[in-house]
Amino acid sequence: VPHVRSVKGAARMRRSILVFLAAASANAFAPSSYFRAPARAPAVQPLASPLAALGGRYARPLAASTHRARLVTKARTASLVTMMAGEKKKVIVLGGDGFCGWPTSLHLADQGHDVVVVDNLSRRNIDVEMGCDSLTPIQHPEVRLRAWEEVGGRPMKFVNLDVAKDYDQLVALLKEEKADVVIHFAEQRAAPYSQKNSKTKRYTVDNNVGGTNNLLAAVVDSDLDIHVIHLGTMGVYGYGTSGGEIPEGYLKVTLPDGKEKEILHPAYPGSVYHTTKCLDALLFQFYNKNDQIRITDLHQGIVWGTNTPQTIRDPRLVNRFDYDGDYGTVLNRFLMQSAMGVPLTVYGTGGQTRGFIHIKDTCRCIEAAINNPPASGQRVEIFNQIAETARVRDIANMISAQTGCEVNFLANPRNEDAENELEVSNAKFMGHLGDMITLESQGGLFDEVQSITERFKDRCIPEKILPASFWNKRTAKACETNTLEIKADAVTPGEKKLGGVFM
Repeated sequence: VPHVRSVKGAARMRRSILVFLAAASANAFAPSSYFRAPARAPAVQPLASPLAALGGRYARPLAASTHRARLVTKARTASLVTMMAGEKKKVIVLGGDGFCGWPTSLHLADQGHDVVVVDNLSRRNIDVEMGCDSLTPIQHPEVRLRAWEEVGGRPMKFVNLDVAKDYDQLVALLKEEKADVVIHFAEQRAAPYSQKNSKTKRYTVDNNVGGTNNLLAAVVDSDLDIHVIHLGTMGVYGYGTSGGEIPEGYLKVTLPDGKEKEILHPAYPGSVYHTTKCLDALLFQFYNKNDQIRITDLHQGIVWGTNTPQTIRDPRLVNRFDYDGDYGTVLNRFLMQSAMGVPLTVYGTGGQTRGFIHIKDTCRCIEAAINNPPASGQRVEIFNQIAETARVRDIANMISAQTGCEVNFLANPRNEDAENELEVSNAKFMGHLGDMITLESQGGLFDEVQSITERFKDRCIPEKILPASFWNKRTAKACETNTLEIKADAVTPGEKKLGGVFM
């Protein structure tokens, strides 16, 4: 039975029963201050730290490279409605053809949910625009879905729809499918691409903010009690600007009258892309307050890895792998470069500390968000969706120690601090999922990425590895001499520079 506003009383009754059962289960089987990890959470076996081979300041565990490059994982009680085991949902995945959307769609279908994949294939069009395809040869959505069924997967439907433009079709889709959950991946996801030129800046704002507003308005017009799950970014907080631990979305403050209150964490975006995610967060706050839409916003770190247990079942199911300077995430790019013998391209000093998560855990986190929706009337639920934090140069040196590939320090195309600390709370997901894949306990996943690179390296265009988008004229000028070859006057690790570039 779909959740509709006309039967809110029945829905509230069912949620009350679920809350009671969840609380009874938690009290009986788990400490009250911790969530229990699902039984299917994978056990990850730690590996010896490869940084020890480097000696000196790198002869420490990766997460210990700075006392702030760590996570705060003290779990706390959260007012979440825990769904009964086995309760399946009608899930619409917007942006379901993308790097995160496709493996998430397969994962959720594998868990028994009815999944509808929605995409306008804009990311594939950007491949054509940039003259650079996915390193892996991804198939057309219809071919992917047919392959999924042929390997025994639960059938999924594909709908070609532009969330930012096709409003009436979006409303009709929500009503027709009687969606329980909508997962919102349908945004231009690359910070560098959003900074490329005025056209990409305008497109990123129009597509991302317009699409999010369309979705929320469509949920209201559908008269359905839909849980919206949005994939955001850790970049909404800024990096090293919080003055301490970054909480999960809300910051405790003392008002001038002395009263304490929790407010949305101040935004400090570092690109047009990150700015759109900050604007998304404000739209969520308004629609949640005004229309009582149930919303979960996932502030995700940098995703690495390629395949999941579902995508490896058939070559036609392979996930996309971006390696270019605009869309290639830093760790995947490093692993690809090491497999090809191309020096690892580190921007500036490499002192940027960032949050990371493996694509497998991204899928599990989305599942956890589905199974733990906020109750009706509850504020926007926010999770910090990362497994760990690490400095970019430490990751480069770790891969260099494993592969023998040299490290190439380039002028930074971004306008960012050369060095930053990062302390993040991720208690909620650690409580739900237990152990997540980390860089030092990755159990051969580096090898998996490198083997994919080795298999498809003939599809790589090496010059596309270099950054091709610049934050401003100053950084563009500084990057004119960047090359894939290591220069004698390469930036010394740890050298302090304003904004990540020479001034």
